[in-house]
Amino acid sequence: MNTCNDLHLQNDAKIVSKTIPGEKSIELIKIQNDSEGSIVSYPKSMPIAVKRAKGATIEDVDGNIFIDFFSGAGVLNVGHSNSYVLEYIKEQQEQLIHMLDFPTENKLQLIQKILCQFPEEMRNRYKVSFCGPTGSDAVEAAIKLAKHKTGREGVIAFHGSYHGMTSGSLSVTSNVQLRNRISSLVPNISFVPYSYCYRCPFNKDQETCEMDCADYLNYILNNPHSGQAKPAAILLEPIQGEGGTIIPKRGFLKKVVEIANKHDIIIIFDEIQCGFFRTGDFWGFEDNEVFPHIITMSKGLGGIGFPISAIIYDKNIESWGAGDHIGTFRGNQVSIAAGRGAFDFIEEHNISDHCKKMGIYLLRRLESLKESFPIIGDIRGKGLMLGIEYVQDTVSKTPDSEIVKRIRIESFKRGLLFEIGGHYNNVIRFLPPLTINKDIIDNALSIFEKAHCVSVENSTQQVTY
Repeated sequence: MNTCNDLHLQNDAKIVSKTIPGEKSIELIKIQNDSEGSIVSYPKSMPIAVKRAKGATIEDVDGNIFIDFFSGAGVLNVGHSNSYVLEYIKEQQEQLIHMLDFPTENKLQLIQKILCQFPEEMRNRYKVSFCGPTGSDAVEAAIKLAKHKTGREGVIAFHGSYHGMTSGSLSVTSNVQLRNRISSLVPNISFVPYSYCYRCPFNKDQETCEMDCADYLNYILNNPHSGQAKPAAILLEPIQGEGGTIIPKRGFLKKVVEIANKHDIIIIFDEIQCGFFRTGDFWGFEDNEVFPHIITMSKGLGGIGFPISAIIYDKNIESWGAGDHIGTFRGNQVSIAAGRGAFDFIEEHNISDHCKKMGIYLLRRLESLKESFPIIGDIRGKGLMLGIEYVQDTVSKTPDSEIVKRIRIESFKRGLLFEIGGHYNNVIRFLPPLTINKDIIDNALSIFEKAHCVSVENSTQQVTY
């Protein structure tokens, strides 16, 4: 498809500076460190100052070009500065930018595009509400609606979950390192095992698995002595992102939804990262034959990086009225236009199928790499949401976060950007734009394989930039 060849600065990385990071990047990073708050994080692991970006490529201020398998934390599904989407943005900027929650044709068109992703017979069953500009806002709104509807307080979330960094969304995020210096968050949050087949907490494998993780959820809700009061909501990612690109066993989501319905509990699917065609389908749960009460969206919904979030919910649980949940920056009109543009671009150029094909190709290439490197314990993915889990050996499955750091550093030096996640920070996560092509994949994996070789050879050396 020519479209996916023309959207990038070029198809390969190009390193021209004597050092990585280059001199100009080092200078700007120092200024940033001196003047911007210490919560800045991404330049710590990917130390560059960016000049421009297009498609799946980024150019830094030193003239180096990097292949981007990060996509702004999974935001840039149709790539950086997509020219097709930019036309929608330019037109909207000249007409209207901010209009609170008043109706506009622009907004109502996006709502219809979202609702049309449901089967035709279900489209009238759901509504869309725009929240604040971030995914955390959507999670907060979803939990609030569940509590408002049920009159109950608690939420059950899952091991490996990531839902955001505001007080409420952090409360349902399982990473204790993000919370260990905060003495109080939202109370009545419980965590249960997710369907993580590579590290099954019940010591089962694919052959012996009987969905004990879902059965455990059912057990604590049925047992009056489990210590678990009936919650307002059960919240989960249909595919866990920051937790390590964990794809649950088929049937898990369906069973969880059945358990939630049996106990009259609101079920929330967090589609902020795995949604908006990241898997090739509009939603990550789409082929699981289930539908939740509430869906949260953000990231890719903003087209090419414009901030926006929304919840899509079943009309049967609507209990709040005018002003019960408000926000000044709900549904910014330019962000909405960017979302419309991304929708139309994906439809016109059949990006959904392209994403699935590129995902299969990338997964197969990674599987062949696994044969040469026994430090790779597991490779998993759906569409262009992939995870590579590293271990010290494949028998004990002892997590190896150090080799992952080395591989990222060596990849970065050669011009490939990606992020790390997982329960033990031992998973390399690939989230490239859906518009990548085979040439970019081949060039990225060439860098990746070289980084592997160097990292294994230097595995006894200290990891530093």
